[in-house]
Amino acid sequence: MILRGGTAMSLVDLQDGEISREIFVNPDLYEQEKEQIFARAWLYVGHESQVGKPGDFFVSRMGEESVILTHDRADKIHVFLNTCRHRGMRVCRYDEGHANALYCPYHGWSYGLDGQLIAVQAYEASYDPPFPKEKWGLVEARIANLQGTIWATWDPNAPSFDEYLGEAKDGLDVALRAWDGSEGGTELLGSPQKWIVPSNWKFVAENFAGDVLHSVSHRSVEMVGIGPGETMARRDNPGRLVLSAFEGGHGFLYGIYPAAADRADYQASPITSEYFQERRRRRAERMGNRAGIVPMLGTVFPNMSFHAQQPRTILVAHPAGPRKTEMWRVYFVDKDAPPEVRDFLRRYYMRYSGPGGMTEQDDMENWSYASQASEGTMARRYPYHYKSGMGSGGPHDLVPGFVTETPLTSEQNPRALYRRWAEFMDAKSWDDLKTPRAAR
Repeated sequence: MILRGGTAMSLVDLQDGEISREIFVNPDLYEQEKEQIFARAWLYVGHESQVGKPGDFFVSRMGEESVILTHDRADKIHVFLNTCRHRGMRVCRYDEGHANALYCPYHGWSYGLDGQLIAVQAYEASYDPPFPKEKWGLVEARIANLQGTIWATWDPNAPSFDEYLGEAKDGLDVALRAWDGSEGGTELLGSPQKWIVPSNWKFVAENFAGDVLHSVSHRSVEMVGIGPGETMARRDNPGRLVLSAFEGGHGFLYGIYPAAADRADYQASPITSEYFQERRRRRAERMGNRAGIVPMLGTVFPNMSFHAQQPRTILVAHPAGPRKTEMWRVYFVDKDAPPEVRDFLRRYYMRYSGPGGMTEQDDMENWSYASQASEGTMARRYPYHYKSGMGSGGPHDLVPGFVTETPLTSEQNPRALYRRWAEFMDAKSWDDLKTPRAAR
């Protein structure tokens, strides 16, 4: 069922708000996603704090492909395909570390941290004439850096990362800043948590794009006191919520509150509460009224999701099959956060999100059952219902994109994501993608 000639859009009926279950389970569609989406789109790879010094490396993924994030001796960051140009062996088999060079253990080809081929076994004796090493370096992706996050694309014809984000750039920029509004002031808290979920990656992406209806799943989290309710260890009160969908398929849930609002968070840790109160004061001084307009969570098309308020986290839903997703979640904190704040947040983050987190366990169960339910012979004859909020929303004075304010619920953000999915699947090149349809 490889789709050609514009037929992916036939599976995403946005006029009636119905989406075929086929897109979550069909193996041919999944194979086409790897070619049409993950080989073209800008993808989150890692954070600059993971390769803070020359010689540092971190092994990540782009779609199903293993890639290496490196910091070379000229103080430049790179993203390379993690495969030797000789016979394809991984040149880096460790998750992260420090090295002088990248050495293939199969036949001994060696690469510099800048990707250049620097040594070949029996090079002078075996190759007559010697082949040009400069043509056989590691395959390198284009990269971009936004507030310390590193993004990459394989497609030389893809637009710049700024163009790819479009109106969503400002919100993502704010979401990734330090809590006092300063630039480049965050770092990751430990290494990624990694686990497998028997689900299609798109269920994960739409969940964080702004699905406000699924909050009913987390009722138990509220009851035990680690949700956003008025409890001893709550996450930040987001204020007034608005959904925003963007033409590029990105979807954010914004919180709007007075810039200098005095909110007593983290009552179980007075030092943590005082720390954030002071950071909010500095944020208001630095950013003015913009300080109180913060994306609470969102998804950058296709598969990077984030929480910008507590817990502050990035999740990448790496595709691993039609019904298999490898989840990578990392947590970030302000670089200047004192030890007690870091320790408090670390415990809170792991209790709330990740494979052992209570909200993530709720979500994983939902995604797994939804994927399983998409497979049945009879079930696949019936589309999914994405009609909530159709006909509502529009421009907003404070928030960019196509906006719907709560308490009105809307599935506009998942609809925008699947519209962009269909556009990528049907497009022959980036020229067909540079003028996306409206986000509604």
